[in-house]
Amino acid sequence: MANLLCYSRNRATSVEQIDASTLASTCRLQDSLTDAEVTLRIRLPELEIIDAKGSFMRSSRSACIGVESALAKVVGVRIGAGMKKIIRGLVSETTDCREVAVLVEECCHAVILAFTKDMLTLVPEELALEKDFFANMVKENIRLYNSCAAFAPGSPIVDGIDPP
Repeated sequence: MANLLCYSRNRATSVEQIDASTLASTCRLQDSLTDAEVTLRIRLPELEIIDAKGSFMRSSRSACIGVESALAKVVGVRIGAGMKKIIRGLVSETTDCREVAVLVEECCHAVILAFTKDMLTLVPEELALEKDFFANMVKENIRLYNSCAAFAPGSPIVDGIDPP
């Protein structure tokens, strides 16, 4: 009888408006090896991370247990251009757990997409049906590239766009 390997993964990210000047973005990762959650509080309009909390309830990597000090490093970072490099640099100073940086980045991307979603609802229907409209939008704001399934590599919307 053959050995059967089983692996599953779920990742969910949400953004919630706490008050007129604060957002909360949460990313939860559950897979066969990991159960983790990170929540960022973001001050508007600067998009500055004002608080970062999270935990790894289960991880196959010991470096991922006790990541509070790594999360504290991202407080003060502004969501925008260059944030991925900044976040990875700050988190790697404190921990070897790459997943922490990935969860923080996912929270930040969700904030960007929360604002983008509102813009997309304002697009006239005849433009929304044109592939070039969204391709140009991604070219103008390259942070959108690979930020969701619609803008992922291989999607017809981003066909011909060079990744950053």
